[in-house]
Amino acid sequence: MIGTWSRLDAMARAAATAPDRETAVALVERAHRDEELSALRQRVSRLSPRNAEAAAMRIAVIAVACGWCGLDPQAPAAREVADEAFLELWAAIAHRIDHDQFVALPTLALHNWAPERKPRRHIPIDQLARTEQLVPIVRWAPEGQPLSRLDRLMLAATRLEAHGIWLLRLAETLAGRSPDDSSTPTALRRLVRVQHALRAQLHAEAAQLAAAPATPQQRAVLGALVEQGALEPPVLQAAEAVLGIGSRRMGEGRRQLLRRHLPAQHRAWLSAMDRHCAPVRTLAHRGGPDAAVYREAQESLIALRRTYTALVHTAARPTTPLPTAA
Repeated sequence: MIGTWSRLDAMARAAATAPDRETAVALVERAHRDEELSALRQRVSRLSPRNAEAAAMRIAVIAVACGWCGLDPQAPAAREVADEAFLELWAAIAHRIDHDQFVALPTLALHNWAPERKPRRHIPIDQLARTEQLVPIVRWAPEGQPLSRLDRLMLAATRLEAHGIWLLRLAETLAGRSPDDSSTPTALRRLVRVQHALRAQLHAEAAQLAAAPATPQQRAVLGALVEQGALEPPVLQAAEAVLGIGSRRMGEGRRQLLRRHLPAQHRAWLSAMDRHCAPVRTLAHRGGPDAAVYREAQESLIALRRTYTALVHTAARPTTPLPTAA
């Protein structure tokens, strides 16, 4: 980010590598005293949609680093906990991008990774993530040090979303299809293959994540996101909208609670998939080979979700200290 907004970038980078929440909060309070936050607040309306999303990512980093991710920035009670000027900037950014609950994994991960070499032409992020080396814009580990577990978890989520683009396309293929349509089992078999590939991808990244360093502050950040239900990968929510596991397992209210962290357009798309894939989900109550394929798709999604959950648990686990020499 350039101009006045470069200060927000610097603040986010400092907050991400702060040793504890108190240090991160002190950074925000200093910016308030220096009137930097109010200066940014006055310029929010001039941001382009792309730059507003970039600013939102940095606001999200600062909010979770300070332990404020569960706050509603417009609630009066929030002013008793968090810095008032930061809350006003947070609320203004939320209004600009029309997304109140953006302090979550989609914003922290999907807006924070960019190709190491700038492409000469516009390429979709899913293609970039499959073909280009990605680097973080804001690191949770200090410059010059290896990526932390939190960095690697966010990278894994970004890659999961990129490679999972085929799940979204298959969801749209299955939307409105009759369970007796000959193309339905074919699409479900492809869904199974994609989910198996995504699970293998997560397994491949698990060893690097387990070996990465972690700090108590980073684990606190991850714990806060987990507590808010803000680490649900969008691609898994898409698969659940097709296969109906989520609605049966956690109920409609809980499912909408998880979706609140997604942009309005994405939430509307998931609701459409809930409706349009309902005929396919009737296979759950049938017999025969097509029903068996549907159940295999459900089982592969459950396995993929468990693998992702194991990755989160690994990221949150304390690091094992190296043995000291005798």
